[in-house]
Amino acid sequence: MTYSGVVKVGGPADVHELTDLMISKVAVGPMDNNSYLLRCRATGEQLLIDAAADAGTLLSLIGDDSIASVVTTHRHGDHWQALAEVVAATGARTYAGRYDAEGIPVATDVPVDDGDVITVGRVGLTARHLVGHTPGSIALVYDDPHGHPHVFTGDCLFPGGVGNTRQDAEAFTRLIGDVESKLFDRLPDETWVYPGHGKDTTLGAERPRLPEWRARGW
Repeated sequence: MTYSGVVKVGGPADVHELTDLMISKVAVGPMDNNSYLLRCRATGEQLLIDAAADAGTLLSLIGDDSIASVVTTHRHGDHWQALAEVVAATGARTYAGRYDAEGIPVATDVPVDDGDVITVGRVGLTARHLVGHTPGSIALVYDDPHGHPHVFTGDCLFPGGVGNTRQDAEAFTRLIGDVESKLFDRLPDETWVYPGHGKDTTLGAERPRLPEWRARGW
């Protein structure tokens, strides 16, 4: 079936089947967060990005194979409401950006820095530290050897703009600068973007609007 990336709370996951990786996207919680379950097709190992809410939904999606790891993209509470319950049920290792770990009330086993590689089975995800939405937000880049890259951006990049910087001009300048230099400048237009809320996009769809975003300041 064709992957659309359109999901709703209480509805089924949408599954993006790649050659080496399966990506299941599900919407959870009152703030319509996206959680992503990644499964290495060679080994069956699984990793969850953002145990945002609705632990029962996430554990059902994870299934009997459990997960080896869970990555929290940033410290905001709507992205870790189910983290404690998911970790208790699975024993998963926890990952988060080094500068956001102290704001997450579940211990971070592995603090993540820019350029670190997090593995799920035989698949590697490269972390990119993006400052502005929070001090330690991270995006995860999967450079698919059989196709185009895929990037999980948390709340740092959405269709139509970067994440909320609460009208802080300095934070906005830092965030859009990091998003440009670490994502747009390094990755091709075909790169698929999986955000922390709402619909997916591609870097190519958003790239022409970067000057507009800078001009408006959000």
